[in-house]
Amino acid sequence: YPILIRFSFYLFEILRLNEDPNVQGLALDLPESLYSSKVLNAVKPEKDVDGVNLGRLVHGDVSDCLVPPTACAVMELLEDIGGKTVLLVGARGAQGAALQSVLQREGAAVLSCPWRAPQLQSELRHADVVVFGSTKPDDVPVSWIKPGATIISCARDLLSEKHNYGQQNNPAAEKTVGSLAVAMRMQNMVKNMERWIQSQQYRKWDLHCLKLQPLSPVPSDIEISRAQSPKAVDVLAKEIGLLTDEIEIYGQTKAKVRLSLLERLKDQPDGKYVLVAGITPTPLGEGKSTVTVGLVQALTAHLNINSFACLRQPSQGPTFGVKGGAAGGGYAQVIPMEEFNLHLTGDIHAITAANNLLAAAIDARILHENTQSDKSLYNRLVPVVNGMRGFSAIQLARLRRLGINKTDPETLTEEEISKFVRLDIDPSTITWQRVVDTNDRFLRKVTVGQANTEKGFVRQAQFDIAVASEIMAILALTTSLQDMKERLGKMVVANDKKGEPVTAEDLGVTGALAVLMKDAIKPTLMQTLEGTPVFVHAGPFANIAHGNSSVLADKIALKLVGEKGFVVTEAGFGADIGMEKFFNIKCRASGLVPSVVVLVATVRALKMHGGGPNVTAGAPLKKEYTEENLQLVADGCCNLQKQIQITQLFGVPVVVALNVFKTDSPAEVDLVCKMAKESGAFDAVPCNHWSAGGRGAVKLAQAVEKAANQKNSFKYLYSLELPIVEKIRIIAQKVYGAQDIELSPTAQSQVDRYTQQGFGNLPICMAKTHLSLSHQPERKGVPTGFILPISDVRASIGAGFIYPLVGTMSTMPGLPTRPCFYDIDLDPITEQVKGLF
Repeated sequence: YPILIRFSFYLFEILRLNEDPNVQGLALDLPESLYSSKVLNAVKPEKDVDGVNLGRLVHGDVSDCLVPPTACAVMELLEDIGGKTVLLVGARGAQGAALQSVLQREGAAVLSCPWRAPQLQSELRHADVVVFGSTKPDDVPVSWIKPGATIISCARDLLSEKHNYGQQNNPAAEKTVGSLAVAMRMQNMVKNMERWIQSQQYRKWDLHCLKLQPLSPVPSDIEISRAQSPKAVDVLAKEIGLLTDEIEIYGQTKAKVRLSLLERLKDQPDGKYVLVAGITPTPLGEGKSTVTVGLVQALTAHLNINSFACLRQPSQGPTFGVKGGAAGGGYAQVIPMEEFNLHLTGDIHAITAANNLLAAAIDARILHENTQSDKSLYNRLVPVVNGMRGFSAIQLARLRRLGINKTDPETLTEEEISKFVRLDIDPSTITWQRVVDTNDRFLRKVTVGQANTEKGFVRQAQFDIAVASEIMAILALTTSLQDMKERLGKMVVANDKKGEPVTAEDLGVTGALAVLMKDAIKPTLMQTLEGTPVFVHAGPFANIAHGNSSVLADKIALKLVGEKGFVVTEAGFGADIGMEKFFNIKCRASGLVPSVVVLVATVRALKMHGGGPNVTAGAPLKKEYTEENLQLVADGCCNLQKQIQITQLFGVPVVVALNVFKTDSPAEVDLVCKMAKESGAFDAVPCNHWSAGGRGAVKLAQAVEKAANQKNSFKYLYSLELPIVEKIRIIAQKVYGAQDIELSPTAQSQVDRYTQQGFGNLPICMAKTHLSLSHQPERKGVPTGFILPISDVRASIGAGFIYPLVGTMSTMPGLPTRPCFYDIDLDPITEQVKGLF
């Protein structure tokens, strides 16, 4: 609704209402003395009902701005003025500039003159049209005006219709704009509202892609990234249909996107949903992120199809450890790659802060309960403030869960007070760990509480890598801010001494966690080397969590690309881990149905699965990997065939993307593609996007487009109603190829406990090595006949899954002898990062 601003606090109000998404138009009604350029330029052009922000009008861009009502009214009163002389008298500032612009555009010769100018009489004698911008002084006679000239007066209050001069000074030939200007203002209001309504609709992309000039040999990733000049992120946002108030800019090249977009585009059909997965990883690498980026570059920059890449945010751990970054590589990467790999917009730091706040709350609550009486606890938990005692909202919620329907703190009985103040956490059952986003092996087991101030409360604990936090899993699976708050509250951190779960909600910390996560829930917009859009959001490890980027990023991207567009996202590690969890966990949470799976492989990695020699990071490759060896390739294709079969369990078409290296022979490439198609792949395509950019993945993009039009019979692997053990067995046998599973007594006990607590109908998130289909990392290819050992079973109730631990799983990586940080440095003069991949 348009807002009429009075002069009180005028500038502050303008700036405030500029940012109010509920206000679509601003109309100014201020004393003439307040119409300074500072005030006029403060109004956002898109909300400028009166056209006071004259930049576009003066430069002739009238299609994108509203003409001031007074100027519109003057033009309405005038007939053809082409070639005529128009004199503006007493028209100053914005009014004068607007009148001069519109009159000149209609072909008039426009002169401007103040009332007290010495040449006024002469100018009035020669003017065909005279426009009074302000009240005519009594000492300026009408007789000075050229006989037959048209006289128009703008000197009246637009809203009140009150004349600023006596009727006796208004000659019969004079036309006034008062009522007409009011009508023109109303018309501007209607136009502004129509524009706003139009802006809320889905808009066709007007994307200007960036050109690539690939070099040979291919430079380092960071050299390639720096050689490209990215678009300003607000320009990219506008190109893909985002509104100004839907982005929060972080620097020049990245921005958060607000979730309000989902409501605006709720009726817009989704695009096609593509998942990039891979064969079982090897130290040689397969390049899933590179394929993801190369595919969207091909779709959008070369086939003119709207597409979005949705990637995981990399952890600082591998960036400074051994793996490196996750921005893609070569001429298929996200830029600027150093910003992508270092901090980004701080989401992982927010997760770390929230996670550790909850960890601190657990230990502090145990300490206070151990050292205080019920009455003392109650007086501190519900203190008297200004003579009154009151429960907070989260305390009232806890009372309701306990069956205590009271709101007055003074009415609780001693028994009710005891139930309320004591969580009675059993320290031996605490599952919530502290986290840090650094590979720090010496934090895998720590002792907390050794200071004298903790009064002997000592227990063993550990740190996990930050991205292994359940809060990261929640961020990736949540669908709204309200949903995230509810999930955070449901997180089970321990059991009480009666065996009942204790949650973050019981500890009273849910609201604080939500506050720390309120910005992290928004996906981050970036771009590829060819200027196509990318969302970076969430990033849990696929071997210890579900390993996918966020549901919210996918949902927003699917709306933005339009019905014929594509959203390409990536699952962690091999299809047996990342893809299986994507389908059974993420797709259940989102309700989205995948269109195609792209399965990534390399000839070199397949050779290792075929029995090739072990590979040591940094050491020269042995000849088996650099020379043609068709037998090794054929033997290794068993792993590719198995991953295709796993994909077929879910009823989704699969396209194999073979990342080609210069050492691969044509015969090896042809063999892999032939065997992939014979194994049920819809297509298998060699790709060269690493060295050629999107142009090198055009055939892959075309294959994906065709596969997306195939019949899709997507289905989940198991029913949630099955017992926990049966769901684990189905994954082990059908996906991994195990003969059976074997639960340790600890694991069986936990299964029984979770079932009794009502958590038995959650999906399963297997925590298993990513280096083999089995639980033994050294077993490559397709192991068979093994029994899958389940050492423990844990629950992420807030995220919404049960996670069995297969063998021994480390949730805290360690640094190698020579970490990546040896090569990373900062130039103190240019502030450029050096040595980052």
